[in-house]
Amino acid sequence: MQAEKKVPPKPEGLLKKEERNTKIAATLKEQREKRRTENKTKREALLKRIQQYTTEHQEEVAQGVTARRAAKQNGQIHVPEQPKVAFVIRIRGVNKLDPRSVRILRLLRLRQIHNGAFVRINKATVNLLRRVEPYITFGYPSIENIRKLVLKRGYGKINHQRIPLTNNRLVEGTLGKYGISSVEDLIHEIATVGPHFKEANNFLWTFKLRGPRGGFSQKRHPFQRRGDWGNREHLINDLIKRMLWYLESLFKDY
Repeated sequence: MQAEKKVPPKPEGLLKKEERNTKIAATLKEQREKRRTENKTKREALLKRIQQYTTEHQEEVAQGVTARRAAKQNGQIHVPEQPKVAFVIRIRGVNKLDPRSVRILRLLRLRQIHNGAFVRINKATVNLLRRVEPYITFGYPSIENIRKLVLKRGYGKINHQRIPLTNNRLVEGTLGKYGISSVEDLIHEIATVGPHFKEANNFLWTFKLRGPRGGFSQKRHPFQRRGDWGNREHLINDLIKRMLWYLESLFKDY
């Protein structure tokens, strides 16, 4: 009979390596399970907030309709609440632009043609918009168009870099301390001009848009005279759609 071969014992270094790898695998598995649980909790909380935002918006629209109907029945005039936020688009270049207008446009973060930005409406901003009115067009965007702008052309200012908003972690990492932990929270803060509107608006990089489909009419004349510059009020939504048409055509293929 042949003698049985003795299996040599494992080297001490190999045993330590296997023990270390086992601990690392267990730690990674524990962290992965913890991350999954936290993400699930965050998704459930986000879904509840989105439903709350939708309910608040629907109630606000319903209240406006009820107030208009009541005023019409009583023979009165219903004056809606003044909009809180405006979307400003630069439509003219730098030719023959005085230094004061240049400084105001820089203050509004409109350094290039077809740049757009959100502005809180108050006495100071209205005076600034009037100063540079021949070079810009602005109006009051709907929440649907605010969502389109942020989702399709939204970039965040992260470490002084222009980063596309591809997931909620980018928003949470910068604005989480203000209670804004997702893109939907960011959209709601901008649309309702919440208490942290300034931080949310500064986080958003200036929107870089294309020329509208069909082009502009007459940039040298105000909008009230079939031109382009000036206050479009709620008709700014049509201009936003025409400036985002190429993105909508791209998304239709997917």
